[in-house]
Amino acid sequence: MKTLIIVPTLNEKENIKLFIKKIKIEKLKFDILFIDDNSVDGSQKLIKQLRKKNNHIHYIFRPKKMGIGSAHKDGLKWCYKKKYNFVITIDVDGTHEPKFIKLLINNLKNNDIVITNRFIKKNSLKDWPINRIFLTYLRYILVKVFLSVPYDSSGAFRYINCKNIPLKDLLLAKDNGYSFFWESIFLLNRKKFKISEVGIPMPYRQVGNSHMKHKDIYSAFFYLLWVFVKKIFGKYNF
Repeated sequence: MKTLIIVPTLNEKENIKLFIKKIKIEKLKFDILFIDDNSVDGSQKLIKQLRKKNNHIHYIFRPKKMGIGSAHKDGLKWCYKKKYNFVITIDVDGTHEPKFIKLLINNLKNNDIVITNRFIKKNSLKDWPINRIFLTYLRYILVKVFLSVPYDSSGAFRYINCKNIPLKDLLLAKDNGYSFFWESIFLLNRKKFKISEVGIPMPYRQVGNSHMKHKDIYSAFFYLLWVFVKKIFGKYNF
């Protein structure tokens, strides 16, 4: 069965090195697709070097920062075009440890998608800054209350059965930023796809800086309100 790992990047050269090292340690022989938004730190040069050494590594270089959700959409389109059976989406910043990929795979049985949950296990965010823990938990509560989503839906670490979920349903989410993640789970849940969660610890980024800005937080809140209003007025009747 063909499996693809989608890895969005933006100035993550050092984290890419660590990620590839961890993939080798776990002996994960899957194809990897990097989607880079015009990094200026040498990430693209490194990715090209990795490709020369390993034809299981692929890349899409985009002309500018176009959003994490947009990167996932482009990766999913590429995945389905190449007829992969399964796809894994993962952040390269160190918060998503490749050693847990096998756990996600083992939980896909009788499900369409497996996502990670940051609240099942106690202290899974223990080394995160208190403000980031607060924002993550607040988003979880708001999405749960406003949209009736019973999952930790905003995480990007996922395992998807491409045979069971059509591409058009994965692309229903309109947002191209961070809200893509909870919006996509909200829509997949409404369409009655089988969603499973696994609790894993998520260490805070050790190398580089977060790409999330204050404007991303504000826009995400207002976007959540917009989706809530659309839900109330029956715009998601499918």
